[in-house]
Amino acid sequence: MLSSHLKGTWRIWSITAFALFCLAAAGFIAAERQVRHIGIESFRDVRASYRVSDAVLLDRHKEVIHTLRTDLSGRRLEWARLEDVSPSFLETVILAEDRRFPGHHGVDLLAFMSALAHNATRGRLRGASTISMQLAAVIDRDLRPRGTRRGLGQKWRQVIAALALERSWKKDEILEAYINLISYRGELQGVRAASKGLFGKEPSGLTRVESIVLASLITSPNAPRERVAVRSWRLAQKAGMKVARDEVEKATGEALASAYHIGFDASLAPHVARIVLASGQVMEITTLDGRLQRFALNALRSNLAALRGKNVADGAVMVADNATGEILAYIGNSGSTSSAVWMDGIRARRQAGSTLKPFLYGLAIEKGYLTASSLLEDTPLSVMTPTGLYVPQNYDNQFRGSVSARTALASSLNVPAVKTLLVTGLVPFVERLREMGFTSIAREPEFYGYSIALGSADVELYELVGAYLTLARGGRQGGMRLTFGAPPPAGTRVMDERAAFVVSQILSDRESRAVTFGLENPLATRYWTAVKTGTSKDMRDNWCIGFSSRYTVGVWVGNFSGEPMRDVSGISGAAPIWLEVMDFLHGTAVSSPPLQPPGVTVARVRFERGIEPPRAEFFLEGTEPIATVGAQVVHQRARIVYPPEGTLITIDPDIPEALQRVALRFEPQAQRFRWVLNEADAGSDMPLFLWEPRRGRYTLSIVDRDGALVDSVAFTVR
Repeated sequence: MLSSHLKGTWRIWSITAFALFCLAAAGFIAAERQVRHIGIESFRDVRASYRVSDAVLLDRHKEVIHTLRTDLSGRRLEWARLEDVSPSFLETVILAEDRRFPGHHGVDLLAFMSALAHNATRGRLRGASTISMQLAAVIDRDLRPRGTRRGLGQKWRQVIAALALERSWKKDEILEAYINLISYRGELQGVRAASKGLFGKEPSGLTRVESIVLASLITSPNAPRERVAVRSWRLAQKAGMKVARDEVEKATGEALASAYHIGFDASLAPHVARIVLASGQVMEITTLDGRLQRFALNALRSNLAALRGKNVADGAVMVADNATGEILAYIGNSGSTSSAVWMDGIRARRQAGSTLKPFLYGLAIEKGYLTASSLLEDTPLSVMTPTGLYVPQNYDNQFRGSVSARTALASSLNVPAVKTLLVTGLVPFVERLREMGFTSIAREPEFYGYSIALGSADVELYELVGAYLTLARGGRQGGMRLTFGAPPPAGTRVMDERAAFVVSQILSDRESRAVTFGLENPLATRYWTAVKTGTSKDMRDNWCIGFSSRYTVGVWVGNFSGEPMRDVSGISGAAPIWLEVMDFLHGTAVSSPPLQPPGVTVARVRFERGIEPPRAEFFLEGTEPIATVGAQVVHQRARIVYPPEGTLITIDPDIPEALQRVALRFEPQAQRFRWVLNEADAGSDMPLFLWEPRRGRYTLSIVDRDGALVDSVAFTVR
């Protein structure tokens, strides 16, 4: 029999327990009445509002090529459904956090009473929060503790929210949202991020021991490793696991020993990620080819490493599909080895060098001013400009005398290019470049002057690849794209198909290129390609742009700082990278020359004095030479070649007007036509007439011996 003292104590405890039960029951009845008057978000709305912290970029084959952190407040991966999670983890979470979760309606009455008794007798606070109550506090920020613990008012609202949650959500929905929204360690939020970050695996693969460790982190995510190990061991004992303590401690130590790492992190396309994922997309499939992207990046890095001793630190590579305009590779810089990892070398503007020459010669051929066999004098030249005398030089400071337009373009001779610009006119050439997509060339033509023939204008690698892509398409411009949204427009013709064909043939000519580059160089591929190199002033930028029948590849190397390189040309700088990428693309693919379009004919040409060997040459119909090509080039159609129609000539105020002259020229030079200026005989029938300019508007004509008009242009002198 119990003593009278024990009987008294038991009576007091019974009365206290009954009072606590009555108090809790009354509180829950009152809470139930309030539940009817509050709203709670639906499971569907909570899941729809969930946002991952990393946006994922996929290549055309659905391979992850880049992850971009878009939210720094926490690391969250894709939402995990219950069927995506190991059952052992779900069981352990319920055991650790709310073992009567399947049976209660949001509040565990027994746990609540136990907590009240514990707090009353021992003086230490212990909570009784269920999974539903914890989830309610995660969803509603107002229910989160303002200090170390919640006040009574917050606790009461949390109870009401948990009851409301249980009324409108299913148990599985509550548990699924809970494991996805809570924090586990540091910034790891949600079971998928925690599983991948701490154990390097999907949550479906969590073992029982790993589940114990992960569930132990829920109560105190940032507790010291030793305390987590103790808590994990106690939970393992509570779960009745037959496992050694050192096994649990080892698993805890390995998971928490160092900074976490998400295993699928990829960083192959940072610049594309910033472009494509800028609108807040969680995932985007791009046109990039991950395998090509990886190869091009490695090729860039290895070649830059070889050039490091020549003060070359940076580079960029871009590849586009000729048929679709899809961008297959976009390497803005060499990544960790770059001098400025955030710089996008594809969209940075740099001097174009000789890469603009194909469009100059294309314009001259299209207008009938030149043919591929026309002879140009590679001799010293000085051009009077409003800012002074412009004296272009060749790359090697040598002059080669008479050369054909084919040789001048293929071997990238500078003086013939400037002479060609004098024929086409500055304004028409700048307009042509803009039509080709060079939006960077936005100033008045006079700002660039005649040096634009040698690439003094700043352009983007993106624009160059687009322009050469237009050349590869026969002069039809079409957009480029990085995603598979709406296809790019069909495009408009910005260059005569026949001229584009002739220029492409010149750029593919290994023999004509040999004058400057020799026969063996990185531009001489085993399959058909058309390619051009370029080097800017003071060797600051180095380019190689070219295309096969299927792909267009552009490469830039230099320094983002603008420092000049040392002894680096297009052949030794960008071209080796271009060749590696092209060879990779054509490992099994065939590249055939373009088909000869209508309106292009082939004629056999011979040059006087053996200036160049005889050859079969491509011509626009009607421009074939009718005699041997020599210093005096013979064309079927006589025309004024300078000044072009609409030319604006400016008198330099710093030079005496009596010393200024304009070189009026007509072709063919073997014939004689009288110059007529504003319907008055100008006093000369020579193909080159040095005329003293006077301000005004003029109509310049040439007439034959019978006085019949042969050609006429209008120009202005200011």
